[in-house]
Parts: sequence; C-alpha cells; structure tokens
Amino acid sequence: MAKDDLAQVEGKVVDAGAGGIYKVQLEDNDIEISAKLCGKMRRFNIRVVVGDRVTVGVSPYDPTHGLIMYRHK
Repeated sequence: MAKDDLAQVEGKVVDAGAGGIYKVQLEDNDIEISAKLCGKMRRFNIRVVVGDRVTVGVSPYDPTHGLIMYRHK
C-alpha cells in the first residue's frame, strides 16, 4: 500500500517501546495504536519522544498499526 492511500490522523506519543515501536493515542477518539517511524524520519534521524504530537498514517484495512509520518513542533 502506498503512503498516499493511508488515512492521516493526529495523535500524541504516550509510550516508546523497544525496537522503534511507539504507542500513540489518537486525538479524535481514545484509541491507542502502535506505530513506527517512516523511512524519511529514520533516514534524517528525526527523534520522537514521549509527549510529542505526531501525524500518523493508518491503513483502512488494519487500524491497529500505523506509520509516524510527521512530528509537530
């Protein structure tokens, strides 16, 4: 699935687990999903810490996993 097909939602990082897996709580509802960094964020060493607001790309087929695409300032 291409990055353009993902639904983008806002959320807040609540936990940073091992292996680059983050727990993100979505803003529109109280759902908590697991997400990992997208390739460009890894390539340019963008750091994500607990408490950051992020944009997550979520697949319509599996809404429990996501891809962190942007870290808000």
